[in-house]
Amino acid sequence: MSTTNKISDQEEVTAHIKKLDPALGKIIEYLRKIILSTDKEIGERVKWNNPSFYYTGEMKPFNPKEYKREIIVFNLFKGRIMLVFPSGAKIKDKTGLLQGDYKDGRRIIIFKNMEDVKSKEKALQGLIRQWLKLVDR
Repeated sequence: MSTTNKISDQEEVTAHIKKLDPALGKIIEYLRKIILSTDKEIGERVKWNNPSFYYTGEMKPFNPKEYKREIIVFNLFKGRIMLVFPSGAKIKDKTGLLQGDYKDGRRIIIFKNMEDVKSKEKALQGLIRQWLKLVDR
């Protein structure tokens, strides 16, 4: 009988962040706390080789290719701090944080540094809460 010590999704996200440049990792860890503290039904995992956050609650059945459960996926390519909202077009964003007009419905937020993140923290949580209200339960 083989025993595998599979690490939890949270441990995998932590390990992923620890591999980043320390300055970037500190910002990503701060963003992680903001996102997870927004609602108890937000889970985390590594998806598409980056930390991602998703709705953990009950939902009506849907095609998995629609990514209806995905709230935010980090894109940390070349050290930039980009949050991708795969279905961000559904959110009526009055903050101007969500950028882009992609045909697939995604929107993005780009942060420059920790100061930028802290100045937009409340607006980011507001967008996440708005997204959660649109979940097809």
